[in-house]
Amino acid sequence: MNQRSGKPRRKVANRNVATAPQEIVDRLRLIRSQSVGPVTYHALLSRFGDAGRALQSLQDLARRGGRRVPLRLCSQCEAEDELAAAADLGAVAIDHTDSRYPAALVAIPDAPPILYALGRVDLLARDMVGIVGARNASAVGLRFASDLAADLGRHNLVVSSGLARGIDAAAHRGALDQGTVAVVAGGLDHIYPPENEDLFRQISDAGCVLSEMAPGTVAQARHFPRRNRIVSGVSRAVVVVEGAARSGSLITARLAGEQGRDVLAVPGSPRDPRARGPNALLRQGAAICEDVDDVLAALSLPRQFAAPKVVEPPHAGDLDEGVTDDARRIMLERLSVAPIGIDELARHCTMSATVVNATLLELELAGRVHRLPGHRVQLAA
Repeated sequence: MNQRSGKPRRKVANRNVATAPQEIVDRLRLIRSQSVGPVTYHALLSRFGDAGRALQSLQDLARRGGRRVPLRLCSQCEAEDELAAAADLGAVAIDHTDSRYPAALVAIPDAPPILYALGRVDLLARDMVGIVGARNASAVGLRFASDLAADLGRHNLVVSSGLARGIDAAAHRGALDQGTVAVVAGGLDHIYPPENEDLFRQISDAGCVLSEMAPGTVAQARHFPRRNRIVSGVSRAVVVVEGAARSGSLITARLAGEQGRDVLAVPGSPRDPRARGPNALLRQGAAICEDVDDVLAALSLPRQFAAPKVVEPPHAGDLDEGVTDDARRIMLERLSVAPIGIDELARHCTMSATVVNATLLELELAGRVHRLPGHRVQLAA
């Protein structure tokens, strides 16, 4: 059975992955293995230097962290099948060291190790502005989002959004002629919402559709915040047009702020519940957006995003030195379900950053702690 969708695994008759470098296959295997998320993936790659060595060490690290049942590792065959399924859809796999990978996105701590891109991959090299907002948007909001997207395109800016109904869809339509990037929560062969299927096809022809999920993945609620961090991560700024006080749009705005992006909000009537989100952002310090000039002003200061680092792996002996049963016990005692910064944790544990990170990696793979974006960690619930 396909664990992602609950359907039988599709057999790939022609596994055309002979040109895929083994390192790409290994990186896909690593991110698809149990207990390995994007943050843990990057920690493993930093420690071991390449995905193959990391895969060979996963079981031992998890055992040392206290795991009693072996991790489920993604097999070579499964990874090759996934790459072949993406190729069947016409998508290309772009890993985080590829020059085509969005420069802004690669700088965030939980950058997707591999993206599937369908359409004009060249758009990923251009500056982007995210436009997000309410699904049940007003006619005024829809028109504003569409017009703003078109105006941004005329200034050679690509518009990114999440292909949701409402503001997202309006922004994509407004930017179709100039360039738009849609980030989807599921696999590229599962279009959500279904009413945006025609728009999906138009974007895959004239723009670019991105997903970090494997083909066959049906979007679930937990996938949408992950999609949102990509929408903000590829963008230099994010504009919120409409949205309730608790909405996915505000999650995207929060993520944008954490990632160091400019956040702009379109003011609205206090009598309209859809204006509560943007108005709250304005009270919290977001820049006002009344037209394209406000976005251009926010982008006027040049910003350089960090390039992916090539890390020389330290010697294994250096990594393991100090990772003792006492170190694991002390760290578990200091941690709680409330997130804490890793630097602060190191101070409380009176351990070096090297020992803290090495110990955390073992405990993560054992399923005892969760590492979070922003260099934070918490006990597993």
